[in-house]
Amino acid sequence: MDKKIAIFPGTFDPVHFGHIDVVKQATQIFDTVIWLIGENTTKKPMFSLDQRIKMLEITRKLMGFQNVEISSSNGLLARFAEKAETRFIVRSLRSSMDFEYEYQMTLVNRKIFPDLITIYIPARQDYIHISSSAVRELIRNGELISEYIPPSICDYIGTIYSK
Repeated sequence: MDKKIAIFPGTFDPVHFGHIDVVKQATQIFDTVIWLIGENTTKKPMFSLDQRIKMLEITRKLMGFQNVEISSSNGLLARFAEKAETRFIVRSLRSSMDFEYEYQMTLVNRKIFPDLITIYIPARQDYIHISSSAVRELIRNGELISEYIPPSICDYIGTIYSK
């Protein structure tokens, strides 16, 4: 049997409990999950690529994710999937608006790599209200973020902003 590999792409700026929950669910389906930080040219991240990679590494260790690899890419997701020799993409959904956007991206990716299959994993109800945008806004305004991200990530962000 071939090893089933999936890619969970996003900017993860910063990683939060909703992302972690989706990765946890994906690891129950796939042999390996590639947690992929994509560099979206339409977004200006709050955290550098290196900082976001570090957050994912901290989270992987914290959660004991044995079958999760961390990578980054500044190219097209479909091309990354081809190079990684996988046909599976995992995307998170919080609302019907997420679905509209994600479905459009699925169709574009299929034009590039027709064998690509996108698996939608809805966020659990406890996490449906969390977004990286909201967490960034809280950080910018000096508000508590511990309800949305693990303590070790809060600590790491604290080291970045105490400099």
